[in-house]
Amino acid sequence: MANHSQLGFQDASSPIMEELIEFHDHALMVALAICSLVLYLLALMLMEKLSSNTVDAQEVELVWTILPAIVLIMLALPSLQILYMMDEIDEPDLTLKAIGHQWYWSYEYTDFKDLSFDSYMLPTTDLPLGHFRLLEVDNRIVIPMESPIRIIVTADDVLHSWAVPSLGVKTDAIPGRLNQTSFITTRPGIFYGQCSEICGANHSFMPIVVESAPLANFENWSSLLTS
Repeated sequence: MANHSQLGFQDASSPIMEELIEFHDHALMVALAICSLVLYLLALMLMEKLSSNTVDAQEVELVWTILPAIVLIMLALPSLQILYMMDEIDEPDLTLKAIGHQWYWSYEYTDFKDLSFDSYMLPTTDLPLGHFRLLEVDNRIVIPMESPIRIIVTADDVLHSWAVPSLGVKTDAIPGRLNQTSFITTRPGIFYGQCSEICGANHSFMPIVVESAPLANFENWSSLLTS
């Protein structure tokens, strides 16, 4: 959950998000090193310690050709690794289908015979004390923690996007097309997200709430809804 005046990311609650935060820090350090080098060279030029009369410097040309290539490789390799990890879906324990509508989400647990529901944002007048305005819903998604979850995302009308920042998940919901992604929650908790594609007048009123619970709690919850 985000805090007031927060500058960094939300706490990672999935292995993918942990990798994304680590890659962000890695890329930030590379960018900082490049900016420092450029500022240092500019300072030398302003202080006239570098001559502008140099017409041939093969060593310098070699460095500024090879160095950017090395920097790009340093950024590309971990980035590609994370992309492949995000696309890898290997024997999920649970499959969940999310359908975007104007302006709510509906969910289907495809491994169960009859487990589906709509999820609407709770209006401020109905919000229980201590809950979050514009983020609470009437029906939360409940998933077992530490289990591979596959989510299939589509839309019924216009473009939407199913996104939960602390899980490192963002998948476009496109009418007539099925997109999929996967994640594993590493701890119990309640994770909030929102539709991340402008989809009309009430786009900002399409929150997503994922509740990660121990397997026994999930089984009790699912049995209550299917009985």
